[in-house]
Order: sequence, then C-alpha cells, then structure tokens
Amino acid sequence: MSEHYYAVIMAGGTGTRLWPLSRKRRPKQALRLIGDRTMFQHAVDRLAPLFPPERILVVTGEE
Repeated sequence: MSEHYYAVIMAGGTGTRLWPLSRKRRPKQALRLIGDRTMFQHAVDRLAPLFPPERILVVTGEE
C-alpha cells in the first residue's frame, strides 16, 4: 500500500439509534455487539492487514 494512504475510522456520533444500549458513558464504538470485542476493535482488526498502526486514524466528535 502506498505510504500516502491512511485508513480513517469515523467514531463520532451519539448513537441515538442504538439507545438504550448506547449512552453517553458507553458510546456505540465501545459496545460489544459481536463476540467479546468492541465495534472499534473490529474496525481496527479489519484494517490491520492493510495499514500499519501509524497509518490508522480515528476521527471522533467534540464530545
């Protein structure tokens, strides 16, 4: 993969459609919906074979 490419995980949002599972203290990215890993961990797992860790960026909201 080119050294100019980055992977971006968009982890913002309030998760209102997943309420009551997702709340302010437990955002949807931190939920374990499939197995024992969070949604965030699953996203990183899918990107890891394609990008080194320093080329995986996480974008979140202000809150």
